[in-house]
Amino acid sequence: MGSGVGLVLAGGSARGAYEVGIVRYVLEEVSRVLGRPAPIDVISGTSAGSINAIMLAAHADKPVVRGEMLAQRWLDLKLEDIIRPSPGEMLHLAARMVGRGSRRTSGGEKRRGGVFDPAGIERIVRDSVPPGAITQHMRAGRLAAMSISTTHVASGRTVVFVQRREGGLPRWSRDPTMRAEEATIDTQHALASAAVPVLFPAVPIHGRFYCDGGLRQNVPLSPARRLGADRLIVVNPRYIREVEPPPSLAEARELEYPDPLFVFGKAMNALLLDRIENDIDRLERLNAVLAAGTRRFGPRFKEDLNDELRRGGTSSLRPLDVVYVRASEDIGVLAADYARSPEFARRARGLVGRAVRRIAEGEQEADLLSYVLFDGGFAGRLIEIGFSDARARHEELVRFFGRRLERAD
Repeated sequence: MGSGVGLVLAGGSARGAYEVGIVRYVLEEVSRVLGRPAPIDVISGTSAGSINAIMLAAHADKPVVRGEMLAQRWLDLKLEDIIRPSPGEMLHLAARMVGRGSRRTSGGEKRRGGVFDPAGIERIVRDSVPPGAITQHMRAGRLAAMSISTTHVASGRTVVFVQRREGGLPRWSRDPTMRAEEATIDTQHALASAAVPVLFPAVPIHGRFYCDGGLRQNVPLSPARRLGADRLIVVNPRYIREVEPPPSLAEARELEYPDPLFVFGKAMNALLLDRIENDIDRLERLNAVLAAGTRRFGPRFKEDLNDELRRGGTSSLRPLDVVYVRASEDIGVLAADYARSPEFARRARGLVGRAVRRIAEGEQEADLLSYVLFDGGFAGRLIEIGFSDARARHEELVRFFGRRLERAD
């Protein structure tokens, strides 16, 4: 299996704008230093990361400017175009909670669930992804592979949709809760992966319903590795506090805890973002074991170990070079600040905007809002933070891509 750079984009709904800042810095600034476009061979996404992934893959023939194109899509967002309540589905959900209502419409079609109408985000994604573009770019050698992680509603299993230049599926995990499926990836796969349960409706693909891929696999590290990447850029739109919160914030959290919106926001963090650290830790431990074995037993250690693993029917192990970038600022706090700002008041004057401002009143952090603030002004702030965080890793990123180009040459 050939080597390559994998771009791994996690979930986070509206927080996905942060990923755009990282990607834009790599495609523009790192490429400028390298003197050629920074190569991205494999793209793996889940949840909002799938939206970013499919847009980047669909414009692989524009290796540098596609970052700017993606950023502009986010900057053009208007909250009330994306967060549009679906009265029928809201009433249906309420009826189901009290044991009433039918799972089917009068026309016999299954209800998909979701309190928000997905028409706005569907239109943006479909307008941004030319049909057949990803397949064309793979045939032209611009992209080796991509994956989109989803959750199959009926079984609860993770289904990773995979498309490779050479076709077929590589050897995959034996985990019974996860399976790979070969596909010609299009907008339906990305929309399904981004369909957060309760908020947005599940999406049908070949007659089966799929929703947010982050429920089980928020960071698609394994698919990127299995698709040939031995170098990964992993982006996490999650701020990890290194020290205990100040007493004032801790007290505010205690007071807000009974609030279901506050609790739901924290649950979203745990569901969509918190597992990344464990995945990265496992990668680092694997790298450390392989390096230690080579020092202790000599340069043939990895080859001999993998020969023995293959005899037992187990996949080979290989070290992975990883650049892991996570948010340097608390996006929940930023969401609350932005929702209370005059800029947001000017941009969102309708019912949804007023509801968001009401939720943000008096809150020091608003994790739930940070997932649904699909607004260009908020996206712009997250893109700037992502760009700045990538700039802080400039030398590391240049070395990372430099090693990839040296091997290619």
